Parts: sequence; structure tokens; C-alpha cells
Amino acid sequence: MDKNTVIGFVLIAVVLIGFSWYNQPSAEQIEAQRMEDSIAAVMKDNALKKQKAEEAARKAQAEAAAKGDSTALFFSALNGTNQPVVLKNDKVELTFDTKGGAISKAVIKGFLNVDNSKDEVTLFDEHTQQMNFMLAGKSENIITQDLYFTPSNVSDTTVTMTAQAANGGSLVMTYTLGQDYYLHFSLQAVGLSGIFAPNYRNLDIEWRDLVYQQERGFTFENRYTTVTYKKNDGGTKEMAETSEEIDKQIEEQLDWVAFKNQFFSAALISKDNFAANALLTSIPQEKGSGYLKQMGAKLKTAFDPTGAKASEFEMYIGPNDFRLIQDVEQQSTFGKDLDLEQLVNLGWWLVRWINRWFTIYLFDWLTSWGFSMGIVLILLTLLLKAITFPMVKKSYMSSAKMRVLKPKLDEATKQYDKPEDAMKKQQEMMSLYAKYGVSPLGGCLPMLIQLPIWMAMFFFVPNAIQLRRESFLWMDDLSTYDPIIEWGTSIWGIGDHLSLTCILFCIANVLYSVMTMRQQKDQMVGQQAEQLKMMQWMMYLMPLMFFFMFNDYSSGLNFYYFISLFFSAAIMWTLRKTTDDEKLLAILEAKYQENKNNPSKKVGGLAARLEAMQKQAEELQKQRMNQQRK
Repeated sequence: MDKNTVIGFVLIAVVLIGFSWYNQPSAEQIEAQRMEDSIAAVMKDNALKKQKAEEAARKAQAEAAAKGDSTALFFSALNGTNQPVVLKNDKVELTFDTKGGAISKAVIKGFLNVDNSKDEVTLFDEHTQQMNFMLAGKSENIITQDLYFTPSNVSDTTVTMTAQAANGGSLVMTYTLGQDYYLHFSLQAVGLSGIFAPNYRNLDIEWRDLVYQQERGFTFENRYTTVTYKKNDGGTKEMAETSEEIDKQIEEQLDWVAFKNQFFSAALISKDNFAANALLTSIPQEKGSGYLKQMGAKLKTAFDPTGAKASEFEMYIGPNDFRLIQDVEQQSTFGKDLDLEQLVNLGWWLVRWINRWFTIYLFDWLTSWGFSMGIVLILLTLLLKAITFPMVKKSYMSSAKMRVLKPKLDEATKQYDKPEDAMKKQQEMMSLYAKYGVSPLGGCLPMLIQLPIWMAMFFFVPNAIQLRRESFLWMDDLSTYDPIIEWGTSIWGIGDHLSLTCILFCIANVLYSVMTMRQQKDQMVGQQAEQLKMMQWMMYLMPLMFFFMFNDYSSGLNFYYFISLFFSAAIMWTLRKTTDDEKLLAILEAKYQENKNNPSKKVGGLAARLEAMQKQAEELQKQRMNQQRK
């Protein structure tokens, strides 16, 4: 590998480290944040107090009505006994409470829970989640969580919840569970048009969930746990992953809002869109609490007070599996391009494009053969190496050409040892490279082309639910870290464990850096050798930085990078052993004679640009000297 190859790897480090620290505040921001902490704490406390006060007021109102306010419209629905109703298929089991008439618990089947004790994941339950629908009447408000509904038309996949009003009208909520992870439901006011103002057209929704931790690695899972929403114009956004946001206002209309963790999501979809100025909340929870984030959404959607049209909704409650979500989304009856597969984080636009149209297809093809996930990662690495081999070989051959030309370059540039002759020396080197048909930048572009693939795997592997709870060799779960040792106290920058695959990746990175640096020494001329010493320290520090970055990351990702470096070293060693320096030099000499016999051929590329810069510098120097003489 040449200098440009090393630059390529440095760019990889810069991008990865930059991504890791992208959201980290500056010193000024930290100081400003300290000054604002008290205000933020008060705002948070006030918001929580307001929420509790509203709940207490509603509860008091309901209790007062239940004790004797027979004039209340839903007096008979304010009293009753909660009777859970379960809808289920072979994929999910959803529980609905007659108190409130809404979903209270979601169990996803076929996936191990956090302690591997059950083959099912409780995404949320009545202790953590609440969905409340509210209507503002002329004289009183209708709040579904205060009402007892009567279930009817009950089957394994359907239920109708009805709250009877004193005037003969009713509030009806109808639920239908699809064959997979899709729930259809509607809310309709029947015979209640007289209680609403003539211009009333909004249904308010409050949805809250204290998200359970589902995986072993709290820090890593929390990084991928976000409130995600899709704007009606097509863009999908996520709230901050690490910082607290309370009642963040979204100015655009929304198609859906999702409470998403690393591998599972609950998404609420409105047929008539959620109105602009929705308020979304995300509050990170403490490690060890068993929870990841407190999420909330205050939404509005269209409502027909005449009862002629129901407010329609859908929910996706299931795994973040790209292909699965694409298939399940076809069950939607709303005629929208919901793009729910965006719940699977495949990276930035270019990286996402690579994962969307290449990595997923390759991964699906390999898994279809029935290999274990560890073998799939190895085969995936081999295939990617095979695809990028022509570019790697081009990079290596550029380095090899510079290596065999080094003695000639040393001889041709030995008279340019003074610092002020640096440009002349560089110009002479570029001129010789051009005469021999060598491009010193030949290895740079191939490495830059490989960089998006590295980044694509950086996003793909941690979000591939197929790796969840899959074991390989010593790794019992490829989706989370593989601790070789753990301790109770978290240490800044390291955490509470050491991941074996991360250590192997970093060691492999050091050995690979040593290998590349040794080859670099064979081609460096003059000041380039001094530059190499500085670059050498950077290459040796990269594995240390990678350790602090990747110790919490999934063992599958660290294993992929470890295997990738292993095969890169094997390819480099093979190319070195199979390259005949004498034959290569003979080819270059033939190219030199060809160019020498064609003196009219112009020098192009970097050599031409350096020559132009040199002439410009000389002209400026002459102008200065002439001015000094005057």
C-alpha cells in the first residue's frame, strides 16, 4: 500500500470518529448547558407536575361523576370493571382494556426476551404505556381513559368497544388484527353530533410509553432507541438519541409516529394525517432502571362529529426487519407510501443507498442458504473483498510502481535538499512519475470507494435483527457486545466490560498498520519519509480510538471488521509475493522510452498542475525582487 492508501484509512478513522462524536457538545456548549440546567430541570418538573395534575383532575372528575352526577353524558360508562380482551395470531398478542377501550399490552412472539427466559418480547404493557383519545364537547369533555367500554363481536382478531351515552348515542372503537403485525382500528361518535360545537373537527390523542430495555447492552440499545416520525411530504426524522427533548413541536403534518427501540417498534398511523404542531417527547432513562426512554406524543387528527365518518388508524407492532416491514405494509388500506421500513436505520443517504440496494440483497441471498450468522458475516466479507479486489489491486500496483522507482527518484532529486527547493523537488518527482506512466494518486480513489462500504456495514450490522441472539464461536449474541470480563462500576470511555471482539479488532488494526507502514518505507523519498513518521503515530493511535468507540458495539460488527482486516492483510501479502519487481521495472522503463521517443506528448494531471504552480511561484518571486530593486 502507498501513502494514499494510508490516507484512505485515516479518512475512515476520521469519518467513524467524527460520527461517534458528532453530537458531542463543544466546551462553550457544555458551559452554556450548565447554566441552563436549572431552567431545564424546572421545565421538566413543571411538565411532569402538569401531566400529573391533569391526570388527577380527570380522575377526580370521573370519581365525582361516578358518585352521583347523573347528568354526565357518559354517567353509566364511568363505572364498571376492567375486563381485558386479547387479540392474537401466531406473531403477536395484543391486550385491550375495557377501561379506556385502548391497547394496553403488546407481546411479540418468536423473539427471546432480555434474560432469554421466554420466547416472546413484551414491547409494552399497562404499567408503561397509555393511549388516550380526547374530544372537547360544548359542556363537557370526553376522555376515553375515564370510560368503561363494553366489548362485542369478540374473536381472536376482532373486537368492538362501545361506551354508551345517556342520550342514546355512543362512542365506538373497532379493532381488527391482521395476519402479521398490523392492527387496523377506528373511532366513531354515533348520535353525538349535538354535544359538539358546529366547527369542531379535531380528535386529540395522547400516547406515552416508558420503553423497556430488551437487550443486554444498555448504552448501545439506547443509541438506537428513538421517537421516529414521517412527515406527510415524505421525509422521515428521528428525535435526539442521547439528549432530552420535551414537547418538541413538529410544524409539518405527519403520516405516522413510532416509538422505536433497536429491534422492535410500535408505530401509530393516521389515515387523515396528524395535524401540524404535534408535540413529541423523549427523555433518556438511567442505566440499571430497566428502561431506555420515556416517550410521548400529543397528536391531533381529523374527526367527524356527525358520525358519518370514522377516524381511522393503523398500528405496526413488530420487529424492525426491513423486508418484513415492506411486506406487512402492503396490508395498509390508506393508500399511502408509508415507508415504514425507515424504522430500520441503514445510515446516511449514500450509505443507505448501498445498504438498501446492495447489502440487503447480498445478505438475504447468503442467509437463504441456511448458514449460521457468523458464517454469513465471513462470506459477506469475502464477497465484498472479491468485489473490491480490482480496486485494491490497482492501489497496490500504484504503490509497487513507486517502490521500484524509488532509487531513480532518489538520484534525480538529491540536489533539491534545501527547504526552499521543496516545490522543485516535488515537481521533478511528478515529472518522472509522468514519464514512467505512474500516478502517485492511483491508490487514493479506490480506497475512497471502499470507505462507503465500511460505513454501510457500520450501520447495517447493528440494525440487522437476524443477528439478535445468534451465537457463533465464543459470541453468544452477535447483536451485542461479548464481554471477556465485566465489573459493576462504569468507567468513563470504557463502560463496565471489555469486549473480546473489540480487542481482536484493535489488535488486528495495529498489526495491519505495522504491515502497511513497512511497505510504505520502501517507496518514500526525502521529506515523505519524515511525513510517514507523523502518519505512523496516527495509524498506531487509531486502534486505541477505535477501542473506546467500539467496546460497546455489537460483537457482529467488531467481528466483521476483524475478519475484513485479516483478509485485507492476506490480500496484501499475496500481492507482494506475486509481484516481480524486476519485470515491473522493465515495463516502466519501456513506458519511459515510449514517452521519451514522443517529446511532443504533454505532461498532464498532477505533474502539469505542479509545474504551473512552480512557474507561478517563480513569477511572483521575480515580481517581488523587481519591486525591491525599485
